[in-house]
Amino acid sequence: MKLLAVMVMSPILLASTCAHANQAAGGSDAASQRITISRGGSQPSGKGPTEYFSGSVRIDPLFPAKAPAHASGGRVTFEPGARTAWHSHPLGQILIVTSGAGWIQQWGGRKDEIREGDVVRIPPGQKHWHGATATTSMTHIAIQEENGKAVEWMEKVSDEQDRK
Repeated sequence: MKLLAVMVMSPILLASTCAHANQAAGGSDAASQRITISRGGSQPSGKGPTEYFSGSVRIDPLFPAKAPAHASGGRVTFEPGARTAWHSHPLGQILIVTSGAGWIQQWGGRKDEIREGDVVRIPPGQKHWHGATATTSMTHIAIQEENGKAVEWMEKVSDEQDRK
C-alpha cells in the first residue's frame, strides 16, 4: 500500500518541481505577474453625482477592471436618507454592507433592510436602488463586472417610493 501511495504522489511532486523551475525561469505569464497592493486612500474620494444619487454620498474607488478580469469595485458611503437612483447592472452586482443600515429594493418588489455583514447579490439587468435608512448611515463595497458598461442609470427614486 505504501508503494502505491509513493507512485501516486510522484507525478504530483514532479509537476510541482517543474512548475517551480518554470517560474524561476520566467516561463509562464502567470508566474511573471506580480501581486500589487493599492493602498487605502491612494485614490481620491468623490461625491456621488447628483444626477445618480439623492442626499450626501461619498464614493471611494477600490479597484478598476483590469484585464483579463472584468470586475471593478468601490466603497460607497450614504449619509442618513441618501440613496441611489433606480439603476441596473448588465452583468449584476454584489454589495457587501460594511457598516450601518440601509435599504434595497428591486423594481416591483418590497423594500428590504440591509445591515453590516449582509451580502446582497443583484442579478444582471435587475432594476433596483439602495441607500441608507432615514436615521443611519450605511457603507457598502460594490463589486460589478463590466462588459463595456458597468451600470445603466435610470430615473431617481421618489420620496414616496422611498417611504414604502
